[in-house]
Amino acid sequence: MSEAENYIDILSTDSREKVKELAARFKKTVESEKTRLNNLLLFEKKAYELGYKLVVGVDEAGRGPLAGPVVAAAVIFPKGIIISGIDDSKKLSPRKRELLYHKIKEKALYLNVEVVDEKYIDKYNILNASIKAIKDAVEGLEVTPDYVLIDGNDNNIFDFPHRCIVKGDSRSFSIAAASIVAKVERDKLMMKYDKIYPGYGFGKHKGYGTREHIKNIKEYGLCPIHRRSFKIKSH
Repeated sequence: MSEAENYIDILSTDSREKVKELAARFKKTVESEKTRLNNLLLFEKKAYELGYKLVVGVDEAGRGPLAGPVVAAAVIFPKGIIISGIDDSKKLSPRKRELLYHKIKEKALYLNVEVVDEKYIDKYNILNASIKAIKDAVEGLEVTPDYVLIDGNDNNIFDFPHRCIVKGDSRSFSIAAASIVAKVERDKLMMKYDKIYPGYGFGKHKGYGTREHIKNIKEYGLCPIHRRSFKIKSH
């Protein structure tokens, strides 16, 4: 019995009606989350049924910003692992992402993060930089995975068995976990750049083209981590 189920069991035996109502609502929430997670694990379960043992989820963060790198993460979990709350990183608050980030690092069998900087992005374009980050993240793992689950539809990235899943960060447990790790790792990098290049607000907007960011670019010009290939107007 899980901690949540044990808690529900305790509340359910209470004689007070309000407490029993609370237990019923909590039970409904727990069952809803369990159903969501089971659906999120369908791609992983299918891979296991096909005989694959080391199933890796991979995703990247940072395609859209005007500044900074693109970061990819690859995560392999033990078969049967469940972490409540795992979801597409874009749907989670920074605090929730940080909490899940530590749980993922604790529960993962293998995890690897790779960074491709703005210079590579400018030279080879953001699509190729994202593909490089994803390949490096998987190939940099301590083990060679049996099967790769990838967010998106870039079908020619790997020679070994893989599956591309459109909106995979909200449909696959492993990809969602990778999206959280990639986002948190990239945000941490942008926090460091905020101290190196003060005045741009990197710690707040993480390099995305917000109104504040554009205003600061117009005031201070481009700094070394801005992506020149994105044709940013500095005046």
